[in-house]
Amino acid sequence: MLAEDGVLLREGLVGLLGRCGHEVVAAVGDARALITAVEEHAPDIVVTDVRMPPGFQDEGLHAAVRLRRRNPALPVLVLSQYVQRTYAADLLDSGDGTGVGYLLKDRVGQIEEFMEALRKVADGGTVVDPEVVRQLLRRRRDPLERLTPREREVLALVAEGRSNSAIAGELVVSEAAIGKHVGSILAKLDLPPTAATHRRVLAVLAYLRA
Repeated sequence: MLAEDGVLLREGLVGLLGRCGHEVVAAVGDARALITAVEEHAPDIVVTDVRMPPGFQDEGLHAAVRLRRRNPALPVLVLSQYVQRTYAADLLDSGDGTGVGYLLKDRVGQIEEFMEALRKVADGGTVVDPEVVRQLLRRRRDPLERLTPREREVLALVAEGRSNSAIAGELVVSEAAIGKHVGSILAKLDLPPTAATHRRVLAVLAYLRA
């Protein structure tokens, strides 16, 4: 299910998703039509813009949160032109916090990353754009000051939804070393350790936006 008021981007996304093996059951241009279409088609995942008619404020986000209240298990991937901290927080607080994603529209141009984010959200994961993560990180100075530079680097990647093995590959270190860093980070932030990646992401993000 796709909701995007820009006709060119909407049609481009429909074509892209189709070429990648996804069926777009409906593509609409406003929040009211989004809610109606979701009720009619019961999609596996919703991809929606934040700003849509009539006010071009946060109608798409409000519709997504409303849909998640009705069906907390409905996966939703939100696309935004700009980083809006409150938008990300509202989305991540909807439902039970799983099966949600917040990406900047620029990320759509990176097709492999976009499709991977879509898959993760559809599977119940949590995906947050790296730029959103960076802005959330900049808003907290204590007790993040207790983290080493390497731990800050690892924290940013954790909050993006990366697994320990993926972070190890990115930083060219062993997975065991990343496991130690993550354990240290969670301890310093007073967060409980957990094996579930999306819950780890949610814990970190909840702390950062507190």
